[in-house]
Amino acid sequence: MTLQPQLAEAVSPTRFLLPYLPPYDWSAQLHFLQYRAVAGVEEIADGGYQRTVTLNLNNDVQSAQNVQGWISLRPAAQANALILDISPSLVGVADTAIARARRLFDLDANPGLISTSLGALAQDRPGLRLPGCVDCFEQTVRAILGQLVSVKMAATLTQRLTHRWGETLAQPHGGLSRLFPTPQQIALLTVDDLRSIGVQAKRSASLIALAQAVAEGRLSLEPAEDTEAGMKTLRALPGIGAWTASYIAMRAWSAPDVFLTGDYLIKQRFPAMTPGQIVRYAQRWQPFRSYATLHLWHNAQWLP
Repeated sequence: MTLQPQLAEAVSPTRFLLPYLPPYDWSAQLHFLQYRAVAGVEEIADGGYQRTVTLNLNNDVQSAQNVQGWISLRPAAQANALILDISPSLVGVADTAIARARRLFDLDANPGLISTSLGALAQDRPGLRLPGCVDCFEQTVRAILGQLVSVKMAATLTQRLTHRWGETLAQPHGGLSRLFPTPQQIALLTVDDLRSIGVQAKRSASLIALAQAVAEGRLSLEPAEDTEAGMKTLRALPGIGAWTASYIAMRAWSAPDVFLTGDYLIKQRFPAMTPGQIVRYAQRWQPFRSYATLHLWHNAQWLP
């Protein structure tokens, strides 16, 4: 789906212009992230978004060669682009920072193709984008913490985890002061450690097992080439069911064609249908069922 002539235009060593194909619903994207923001890790202010990041020099989760810093994004005034600012500490990994920022804000999407595929479902908000992530491990942890709790509670648990075991950012920036814990850090925790911040015991065990598998190189959480096979691998892990695996595929891998059939809000949009009927109905939105899920979340008045 990448149709951009370039991924970024360098304005300076720490500032880049990231182009996208319009339309782009920045306010919706910002609201989605703000509702889930973790204080100290993320900050939404003055119409922009910024957060701390840990990037690896070798793109290897097992390597200790990590670089810490922050990224900041806001819309460009007179261009179909976002302005990306990075901390000086990230200049050596600017390409990685750019790639993570583009994934987080879904800048490689083609809204024309998506709207054509979704038809009437997308006509009111053709600029909706699929919120991604800057770190697949972090997003997977957040998905597990979000099981069977409200979005607000999931953010609260993530904040407790980060403030208890995440490192302090060496050079705080604005409201940014904390780094999300690494797999190695969470792998050392016990179930009782996580229960002390309010995480249920089975979920705690799931998080620790996940972190240990990633830290030891037995599991990769990077985007799977085969999304269905990747989700099957996730479902084989303790504590990860169909909804969680699908949500990880959508948010962590930016998979465009995942439909959250079992999601509470999605089921509300199809009150007269069985799960099987919902799955069959959603086939009309292939290959962009992740975007269909997003539009259904935003449209309480929609009727099949």
